[in-house]
Amino acid sequence: MRNIAKASLFSLSLLFFGCNIESLKQSESQTLTENKSPKKNKDFNVEESDGSSDNASEEHCFTVNLIAGQHYDIGTVTIDVDGDNLIVTYSTTGDWVLNATHLHITSCEEDGFPVTGANNPQIGQFDYASEHEDGTTQVIYTIDIGDITGELCFAAHAEVDGPSEETAWAEGEGFGGNSWAMYFQADITDCDNEDDEDDGDDGDDGGGNPAF
Repeated sequence: MRNIAKASLFSLSLLFFGCNIESLKQSESQTLTENKSPKKNKDFNVEESDGSSDNASEEHCFTVNLIAGQHYDIGTVTIDVDGDNLIVTYSTTGDWVLNATHLHITSCEEDGFPVTGANNPQIGQFDYASEHEDGTTQVIYTIDIGDITGELCFAAHAEVDGPSEETAWAEGEGFGGNSWAMYFQADITDCDNEDDEDDGDDGDDGGGNPAF
């Protein structure tokens, strides 16, 4: 009886140990899967509005058309730089509204866009994405890029609604796949060229006369 009890206890110990090992393996597998997942929700902020802004009349560092359904020019995507922040603005015109936006930015040379084996973009893998309230006609992404300068590549996608529901892309070059998706290049070197002249001095020498 004593030997039978020991054998039973040993069997239970092996079963318990085996369950723990399996649980640990599952946990490790889940961690590896999470680590391989694309890094979304980086350091960025999204603002949206219903058309109260006159963004279309402002000057921007770089502007491209936003094309819906391959044929409709429905607005613009603009690029600006403010200090360490890259500002990407989607704006629609007419009856078109933005339901969702997806944005991915690369250095053009060192890395690329997430694409399928057929070179079609995987918008679900884009670094920046947001869904928007009904009636949204402007979306502004403010992204901390540090001191990055030079040429960047942008893939700016949107789900839009107007006379019809359409997919929209910022106008540019094709990805080379069997879709009409596009990306564009922009040199942001000279975008942030607002210098505080004389360290904010208004040119007055303190005596009411301009300083030369």
